[in-house]
Amino acid sequence: MKEETREWVRLAESDLRVARRESRVTDEPSYSAVCFHSQQAAEKLLKAFLQEHDIPIVKTHDLVYLLELTLPQRPLWSVYRKKLEQLTEYAVSSRYPGEEATKESALDAVQLAGEMHKVLIAELG
Repeated sequence: MKEETREWVRLAESDLRVARRESRVTDEPSYSAVCFHSQQAAEKLLKAFLQEHDIPIVKTHDLVYLLELTLPQRPLWSVYRKKLEQLTEYAVSSRYPGEEATKESALDAVQLAGEMHKVLIAELG
C-alpha cells in the first residue's frame, strides 16, 4: 500500500473510531457527530482507494461521485450508491441547525462506514 493511501486510511479509521465511540454514549450522545464522522470515514476510505489506484482525487464530499470514480474497477460497488447518497447528506446537514440526526440514522451511518471500511481495507490489502 502506498504511503499516501495509508494516510487516508489512518484518517478514515480515526473518524470511524470517533463515530463508533459516540454512537455508544448513553449520556447526551451527539447523533449528528456520529453521522458526520461516519460520512468522513467513508469519504476518506473511497479517496484511499482512488489514491492507491492512481485515480485523481477530487475535492468533494459527494460520496456518490467518489463511488462513480471507483466503478470502472469495481462495478459491483454500485450496490452502495443509495446508502452513500444518504451518508453524503451528513457532510453538511449534520453540522448546521435545522436537521437533527436520530439514533436510528446515526447507527445506520456508522454501520455503513464500518462496512465500507471492511470492504475497502480488504481491497487495499
